[in-house]
Amino acid sequence: MEKGIFSGLKVLDCASFIAAPAAATVLSDFGADVIKIEPPGAGDPYRNLPNLPGYPTGEHNFAWLLEARNKKSIALDLAKPEAQAVLYKLVAEADVFITNMPPPVRAKLGITHDHLAHLNDRLIYASFTGYGEKGEEANKPGFDSNAYWARSGLMDLVRADIDTTPARSVAGMGDHPCAMAFYGAIVTALYQREKTGKGSHVASNLMANGVWAASVLAQAKLCGAKFGERRPRERALNAVANHYQCRDGRWLILSLLSEEKQFPTLAKCLGREDLITDPRFATKPDRHARSVELIKIFDETFATRDLAEWRKILDGNGLVFGIVGILDDIPNDKQMLDNEVLVPFENDTMLTISSPIWIDGTKKVQPRKPPAVGEHSDEILREAGYDEAAIKQLRSSGAVG
Repeated sequence: MEKGIFSGLKVLDCASFIAAPAAATVLSDFGADVIKIEPPGAGDPYRNLPNLPGYPTGEHNFAWLLEARNKKSIALDLAKPEAQAVLYKLVAEADVFITNMPPPVRAKLGITHDHLAHLNDRLIYASFTGYGEKGEEANKPGFDSNAYWARSGLMDLVRADIDTTPARSVAGMGDHPCAMAFYGAIVTALYQREKTGKGSHVASNLMANGVWAASVLAQAKLCGAKFGERRPRERALNAVANHYQCRDGRWLILSLLSEEKQFPTLAKCLGREDLITDPRFATKPDRHARSVELIKIFDETFATRDLAEWRKILDGNGLVFGIVGILDDIPNDKQMLDNEVLVPFENDTMLTISSPIWIDGTKKVQPRKPPAVGEHSDEILREAGYDEAAIKQLRSSGAVG
């Protein structure tokens, strides 16, 4: 089995929903030993996500497969002092402790930075919150749909036009970028520890990541820039940086930033060489001034062929565009498969989505299926020095499941 860069790194994942445990998953992809700490019985509430209304249904717990791969599980009732004592023993030997519990819950369960830092001066205490750790909203719970997507302005900005309702997010679309930022914070702290020998408290939050995602336009607002109206697709200001529907109902998006050079090529690809000499569209300013007319022509032309045909034509002429992907595309996306964006689970043909970073000279571990609740409790306790009698006592008290 591939060991990975972080082989020997001990990580305690005391988190749920979704960014914080996903950061632990990235660490596990590179070989870290990640222990999932979850309540006995039902375990991490995130296990139940696919049962919520509106989510896809199937025989596999897709959410848990993605976020909890490679991890071991110990079930601890941290409301009990006996379970807290187990946790503290694990913390004393850990490198990283990850949590996104609200601050009042951390205090109740004995997992604040003050509770843990003195147990291990090399510990990286990684804290993820909805709205940051200061101010009147520090204790406010957040999900990516509200603290990332809505609060940042993204929900308002990506609507099709000013007259449509704000755009809804999809599950985890903010959490997973946030996980990468949180992972970066943890790795930066580990690097600092290499230099100082000391652990630290690191933090990230949904709100900050959301504004970072929207930061080009947010910075414009901070600079006092003047904003124009949010125009619908049919009235976009640039026809060659717009999206179009093909005959089969699929969409593609043109991204011709080198417009002066590429417009004649595009016109030929579309079978509309007449546009090259059409005085209405002779120059870039002309095309922008008459973008609505040009978009209408492009709409009519793209509607004459299926996406696969247009893809072959545009790719064959070196034009920059993208397909508007749908989920049905993903399982057989050759480019994703060739680049190990999609990888199989160990001893299985089922694919999962790899973390989006690669490092020359090392391989990620092959993903292992996630654990059942408390599947590794006894193993973890033995490694921590508990004998069978002590394990039995912890189980009988309900502190361990």
